[in-house]
Amino acid sequence: MTTSSYSETTSPLLALSTDLANAVERAGQSVVAVNARRRFPSSGVHWRQGVIVTADHTLKRDEEITVTLPDGHSQAATLAGRDASTDLAVLRLPEASLPVAELGETAALKVGHLVLALGRSSEGNLSASWGVLSALSGSWRTWSGGQVDQFVRPDLTLYPGFSGGPLADAQGRIVGINSSGLSRRVGLSLPITTVNRVVEQLLTSGRIKRGYLGLGMQPVRLPDVLRTALNLPGSGGVIVVSIEPNGPGEQAGVLIGDVLVALADTAVSDPGEVVSLLGPERVGQPLKVSLVRGGNSAEVTITVGERPQRGE
Repeated sequence: MTTSSYSETTSPLLALSTDLANAVERAGQSVVAVNARRRFPSSGVHWRQGVIVTADHTLKRDEEITVTLPDGHSQAATLAGRDASTDLAVLRLPEASLPVAELGETAALKVGHLVLALGRSSEGNLSASWGVLSALSGSWRTWSGGQVDQFVRPDLTLYPGFSGGPLADAQGRIVGINSSGLSRRVGLSLPITTVNRVVEQLLTSGRIKRGYLGLGMQPVRLPDVLRTALNLPGSGGVIVVSIEPNGPGEQAGVLIGDVLVALADTAVSDPGEVVSLLGPERVGQPLKVSLVRGGNSAEVTITVGERPQRGE
């Protein structure tokens, strides 16, 4: 093989390598290390002036948090709010002297597009991995009821410390926040629209409202004869095993042993499905609950409360 033919063969790879390195450099300008746990930090993104976004599950303390900037210097940061249901947390960084994230458009992404995950160490060093988008789909709720506008699954490695860092497109524009805390099996990315919504609410009130019934529940399967006789929507429901005194459920007349089979005409068969129907928009609103009590159908209306925060 001649020198010229070798150059022609490899030049596309060299161009790709250069483009990816430039994309990492561009996106990395707004990436910081967040020091709020032992052993190693997580990563974060300077989302807007003086505001850092990171992954909630990586913050093991609410105070004495520092952020390592790209130049290796550290600054103290304060916690503005956190939301475990979307695994997002917001920090305030006064007098931030680094560029704000250049945001792309998650909606423009397609399965197969090249993407990058970035992280920063406590010494200020930038790391990256690359792969492709392996799955994109519509809105979904996390296991703890958080509303996410788009399912985004990149096929790349989220190394230790990458949670809270950005997902970037091939041009170095940030299109999401990476998290290893939303799934036990794979890393997922939260799209920009979700991050913006949660950031705005956390900056305003410090937390995200979640609906609350004040009921302890377990899944239960109902006998086929009973389901047929009562024309029930599913194969089971959730049985009430405990009731918080003076909580929304007790005030509505729910009893221990009641089996909830539908909320707002949506069948439920697992406590997780109940949680997924108790988004912020439900707080303070009446909720029709269909249930089985003593072998008969019944219906109650519960005014949904706000789930207490940790420490309240």
